[in-house]
Amino acid sequence: MPLKTAPLEEPGIDLTSMLDVVMLLIIFFMLGTRFSEEERQTDIQIPTAADVAALTGTPDEIVVNVSEAGQVFVKGEPQSTESLMTLLRNAQAGFPNQAVIIRGDGRCRYQLIMDAFSTCKEAGIRNISVAHLPRKQES
Repeated sequence: MPLKTAPLEEPGIDLTSMLDVVMLLIIFFMLGTRFSEEERQTDIQIPTAADVAALTGTPDEIVVNVSEAGQVFVKGEPQSTESLMTLLRNAQAGFPNQAVIIRGDGRCRYQLIMDAFSTCKEAGIRNISVAHLPRKQES
C-alpha cells in the first residue's frame, strides 16, 4: 500500500475582497471627518427658534347618537334637525376635514340613520363613519 509523501496543502482564505471593503470604509470615514471639520470652522452664529407646534390640533370627531325612537343626541344633548345642521356647519367651517361618527341603535329604523347621514352631507361633512361592534366568531 503506497503512502503519500507529499505535504498536504493548507486551506487559505482570500482576503482581497475584505481588504478592498476596509480600504473603502477608511476613505469614506476620512472624507466624512474632513467635511464636518470644514463645517465647524465657519464663524457664523446660527439663530435659534422655539419648537413649532400647530396652533390648533385636529378636533375630536363629533359623535351623533340616534336612539331607537329616532331622537338625535350630540354630547348628551338632544338635537333637532336644524340645530344638528347648525352644529355641523359650524364645525365644518372651523375645520374642513371634521369627522363625524354616527351611532345608531341597532333596533331603530334604517331611515333614521340615513336622515343623520343626509344632514351631515348637507352640512358639508365628508368624513362620516358608522359605529358598530364586530360580530363574535362562532367556533
